[in-house]
Amino acid sequence: MNFEEFSFDRRIAVGVKSVGYTTPTPIQEKAIPVILEGRDILGIAQTGTGKTAAFVLPILQRLLQGPRGKVRALIVAPTRELAEQTHQEIVKLGRDTKIRSVTIYGGVSKKPQLAALRRGVEIVVACPGRLLDHVDAGALDLSHVKVLVLDEADRMCDMGFLPDIKRIIRQVPEKRQTLFFSATMPKDIRVLADRILDRPETVQIGMISPAKTVSHALYPVPEDRRKELLVAMLQRTKTGRVLVFTRTKHRAQNLATFMKKRGYRVGALQGNMTQNQRQQAINGFRKGKIDMLVATDIAARGIDVSQISHVVNFDMPDTVDAYTHRIGRTGRAEHSGEAFTFAVRGDSGMVRDIEKTIGTKLERRRVPDFDYGVGFNPERQFPQRSSSSSRLPRSFRSRGTRRRSFR
Repeated sequence: MNFEEFSFDRRIAVGVKSVGYTTPTPIQEKAIPVILEGRDILGIAQTGTGKTAAFVLPILQRLLQGPRGKVRALIVAPTRELAEQTHQEIVKLGRDTKIRSVTIYGGVSKKPQLAALRRGVEIVVACPGRLLDHVDAGALDLSHVKVLVLDEADRMCDMGFLPDIKRIIRQVPEKRQTLFFSATMPKDIRVLADRILDRPETVQIGMISPAKTVSHALYPVPEDRRKELLVAMLQRTKTGRVLVFTRTKHRAQNLATFMKKRGYRVGALQGNMTQNQRQQAINGFRKGKIDMLVATDIAARGIDVSQISHVVNFDMPDTVDAYTHRIGRTGRAEHSGEAFTFAVRGDSGMVRDIEKTIGTKLERRRVPDFDYGVGFNPERQFPQRSSSSSRLPRSFRSRGTRRRSFR
């Protein structure tokens, strides 16, 4: 299949051609026809699957008809980075449509945002908090919204935005098209989707397999020796940019502080940071001012930094999906990459699940001359296993329920 088969308006086709899109990704192939029909959609997909273009292109097609200067599409995103990425996609794909878009988020002056709203825009891409600030001030009218997009809904809920999302939904017309995207479907997200979607079509894209350019290694270690093992590994390994994942915000900050004291140029990325602090850390990592970024899964989602040489799972990920998403940050564009995973007592079940799913055994390694402590035997706790065939998670199926109002 190619993009010409979607029969987009020629003005949109120009944008598609200009960015070099020829063959749709799986989510684009499945979602675009559904959205063009005006139906609600539940998209279960991670970043990097092409989901942004999957909803931007049909929105542009729809907005070519109808009044200009009124906000008819609202895209809600959890972070400034994702909002900007989405806005840039709109600008590139809609270059010949004269459809205007504005980004709205906190941590920056409201004046340019207000000026853009006064001039008139058709698409607003916004983070929840600043969006509601403008609505409450009477600067933003959402009564003409025809399409509502909630992008990375699970992440917005993890960041505490669920009450804001419910308020936003009450501000837009009940008669609308809703496009709901989430990488995971925990209970609160399922409940939210059931309430706001009207007989949705579910589009689920399977887990992205790890790049063949990534090597995988498992480092068994006692719980209380992980920080020291990380230092020992880095002293013996030639690295470029290193991305380290922890399970909690507290541990991310604690580990970053520990590594700074050891002389490393390191930054932390976790949910309690302001937008400016977050952007400063990402820019420092991207520009090489810091060599190591310690992050939680939620905080790291949406980061687009090239040529990360190593990903270190300081904490074992909670799911196989999280593992593949973490290590997908390295080994891109034919560059080689390494994924190091620390394993402590109790992690053997997740190690087995990872190996079965990715179809690759994690090579057991130990750092020579490292003091693991009395009585610790890595080989006994995590014996080497043969590789297993791949297994994908069972799909989440739509219940086909009608949208229920928050009013």
